[in-house]
Order: sequence, then C-alpha cells, then structure tokens
Amino acid sequence: MTASSRRTLAHAQLASSVGDGIYLVTSAFYFARIVGLSPTEIGLGLTLGWAVGSVAGVPLGRLADRRGPRGVAVLLALATATAVACFLVVRSFPLFVVATCLYGTAQTGLSAARQALLAALVEPSERTVVRAVLQATLNGGLAVGAALGGLALHLDTREGYLALLAFDALTFVAAALVLLRLPAVPPTQASPTSRWGVLKDRPYALVTMINAVMMFYMPLLSLIVPLWIATRTDAPSWMVSALLFINTVGVLLFQVRVARRVKGLRDASVAVRLAGLVMFAACAVFAMSSSAWLWLIAGVLLQVAAEMLLASGAWEISFTLAPDDRQGEYQAFFGTGTAVARMLGPAVLTTVVIGGGTPGWLLLGAVFVAAGAAMAPAIRRAEARRSLEPA
Repeated sequence: MTASSRRTLAHAQLASSVGDGIYLVTSAFYFARIVGLSPTEIGLGLTLGWAVGSVAGVPLGRLADRRGPRGVAVLLALATATAVACFLVVRSFPLFVVATCLYGTAQTGLSAARQALLAALVEPSERTVVRAVLQATLNGGLAVGAALGGLALHLDTREGYLALLAFDALTFVAAALVLLRLPAVPPTQASPTSRWGVLKDRPYALVTMINAVMMFYMPLLSLIVPLWIATRTDAPSWMVSALLFINTVGVLLFQVRVARRVKGLRDASVAVRLAGLVMFAACAVFAMSSSAWLWLIAGVLLQVAAEMLLASGAWEISFTLAPDDRQGEYQAFFGTGTAVARMLGPAVLTTVVIGGGTPGWLLLGAVFVAAGAAMAPAIRRAEARRSLEPA
C-alpha cells in the first residue's frame, strides 16, 4: 500500500468522523426539541435503526466482496449522507424510523466496505497498524465534530441544528469523493458457499460473540459514567467532558503504539485477555469514585488503556481469521458486536451498574475478565478449523 493511499483512507475517515461527532452530540437534542419526539420514541427508533443495520451488514459486506469494496463504500457513504439529510425534514415518528433504519444500514455497511477495502490494499502484516492510524484519525474527527456540535447546543436554535446536520451530510459526500481517489479493487472470485455464509463458520461466530461482550465498554463514558457522576458522586458536571477529553487524547497519542505490539494471533489473544483484566481494574476504580470523585481520572486512564488493547487485538483477529476473498462479509459480521453494544449496552449497563452500585461495577468487570480469557481458546479453535480447509 502506498503512502498516498494511506493518506487517502485517513482523509476519508477524518471527513466522515467529523460528521459522526456532530451527530453524536446534537442528534438527541435535535430529535427532541426540533422534531418533537419523546425520549421513548427516540430510543425505540434508534434501536430499530441499529437492529436493521446489524442484519443488513453481512449482505452489504458480501456485496463489497462481489462488486468491489471501493464502489460499494462510495455508494454507502452517499447513502449515509442521504439518511442524515432525511433527518432534516422528518417530523413524525414513522418517518424517523425509516430514516434511522437507512442510517443504521448505511453506516454498518460502510464500515464493512471500508474494512474490506483496507484488507485489499494493505499487506496482512500491516493491517492492524493501519487500522490503528485510522482509529486515531477517527477520534480526532469525532473531537472536531463534537466541538462543532457543542456550539450548536450552546446556541440551541432551530437554524443552528439544521445547519450542523446539513454539514454532517456534506462530510459523508466529501468522504465519498475522497474514496474515489483510491485505486479500484477488483471483485473477489470466492469459492461457492452456502447461503448462510459466515454464519456457518461457528468458530468465527464464537470469536465475534466474545468480542461483542467486550464491546459493552462502549456506553461507559457516553452514558454510564455520566449517570454515575450525577447520581453517586459529588463530582462537578464538567468532569464528564474532562473524561471524554482524556479518552480521546489517549487514543490519538497511543493507539498506534499499542497496535504495533500486536503481530499475530498469539499477541492478539494476549492483548484481549489483558484488556479484560485492565477493564476489571477500571470498573473497580470507578466504583471507588462514589467516595472520592478524583478516582474517576484513574478509572478513565485504565479504561482507555483497555480500549486500545482490545481494539488492537480485535483488528488482528478479525482480519487474520477471515478468508481473503470474503473480508467484506466477515468484517461486517464481526462488526455486529458494535451494533449489539449500541442496542443492548445502555439498558443492560444502566441496570447492572447504576442499579447495582459497587457490586454491579465488580460484576461488570468480572464479565470482561471472563470474556477476555475466553478469546484465546476460541482463536485456537478457529485456527484449527482453518487448517482443515482446502488450500
């Protein structure tokens, strides 16, 4: 892969992640105050959107394999722009659900197509490091988008929200145009498979399920820790922003360094196991913040370390265990862990942690430890299956 292609992938990632940052910060307020939806309607609509997206991801990933990932990625970036543009005009719950389903489908498919594009353009030994560079870029873009979204929240006007969402849509148009600058990747000529495709690969499904459990860390800083701060600590409200800032800067500075240490499945399994242990430590420290809120800073430092270890290991696992001619399909399936965490994580973790207090934090940490420890034997099983497949 040329340095030019790497920069192009990073620029496309930056453009779309700025839009994602805007959406994450402003969408809930926009849907409630401008569209006029109730919190229940917003939650149900977003859940349905990500549920549809998780189901559509694998067929779209397979499409990327069969038609070429660059073209499919461009089309899905434009589809995401269309979905965001739809949010500008929807004023009823049924149309909101339609728009969220389009958004969830396009976003999930776009992620899979970009992963397939990366796998096709990058040598196997470099994929995890390049993916880490893109993740660091993503965090930088999210920070910029969040800052722009914060401006809209400060103004709190209909025009401000509409302008930012329109800009959000344009960022995905820009990402599509940038992706067109990459070399064309020919479609793969995969061997015939059953109509169940990746779903029939049980060892890979097991690895994906374990990763999905580990991905339940995702709602921690965006929802669970803020609720914990508000209900169980005397920490100032600005601490929420400070913790998100520490997380973002940590990934920007250290994700690539962490990823460089993962060179093969053995390293990846060690990284995921260590991530589970560090996440347990983070949960225990967050629990201690009920008596002294400064423990929150130590907790987020541990959490971001675990996040970077998990990401580096998961990227290596997902790429290495997937057949080269079916990367789009397999990456889409592996990515369902993110959709599951987005759908179920808020409800499950709110019940366990906010409802359970310190025991809830420790139970959550124990789940991370168990999932991290389960990854190594699951990888060995998947490797054994691959060794039995015909060359």
